[in-house]
Amino acid sequence: MTPRKLTDLLKLSIHTITTKPWSVEEAVENYARAGVKGITVWRQALEGRKPETVGKLIRGCGLTVTGVARGGFFPAATARARQQAVEENRRALEECAALGAPVLVLVCGALPGQAVQKNLEQIQAGIEALLPHAESREVKLAIEPLHPMYADTRSAIVKIETANAMCGSIASPWLGIAVDVYHLWWDPDLEHEIAAAGEAGRLFCFHICDWKTPLEDLLNDRGLMGEGICDIRGIRGMMERSGFTGFHEVEIFSNRWWAADQHYFLKKIVEAYLAHS
Repeated sequence: MTPRKLTDLLKLSIHTITTKPWSVEEAVENYARAGVKGITVWRQALEGRKPETVGKLIRGCGLTVTGVARGGFFPAATARARQQAVEENRRALEECAALGAPVLVLVCGALPGQAVQKNLEQIQAGIEALLPHAESREVKLAIEPLHPMYADTRSAIVKIETANAMCGSIASPWLGIAVDVYHLWWDPDLEHEIAAAGEAGRLFCFHICDWKTPLEDLLNDRGLMGEGICDIRGIRGMMERSGFTGFHEVEIFSNRWWAADQHYFLKKIVEAYLAHS
């Protein structure tokens, strides 16, 4: 694949967490000025604001809301806590609907010390309880498999194969998968599983950044595209061959980049996207 042209920014979306020092209003204004066309809103960026107002601002600046992050975290030690998780996810769906977001990304959670299968059962039960509300609000749910280093607390779903199996078991058109290169680049079955997800119509989101070697922090040291070892173009090709036509969402957690001038960081994001993804 050849480097992108400036016209290819039509597919570029950025998560608000990527430029965390900016308010959502600052992010919208600056993304639009840079030629970015999409934005995924993290829920904390909505605090103290009406989602309807934020959605109107986003569309008024010519951006598309590509999703909301994040829901999930279903496993818990008690039935009451699991029900509370479902209720919190219903609130997230209300925010999605008010904002005009088509999808809620699910970081599905895990309870440390609980058997993996039990975590998976609780995740599936939580999703099944949530789906009627998602359908009524016309908001899709996207399971995001996470890298195995997060299997203790953040997600028992660490392979796209597991996400595919759960989607197949539940069998709802409102449930699919978010593919994040940071979490899945290592999976030897990735191409096969992306193709299977595409054939079933389950490819809802595509998140990009890079895996630096070595990592200084397992959570907050993600790299710009081209700073690490991920085959971003190759995985993008897998997605596109499997029928994915959506946005390419830059999601970077980085203490290093958050400490930098965010206007400079945004410029580097655009350059890296055009050159390496």
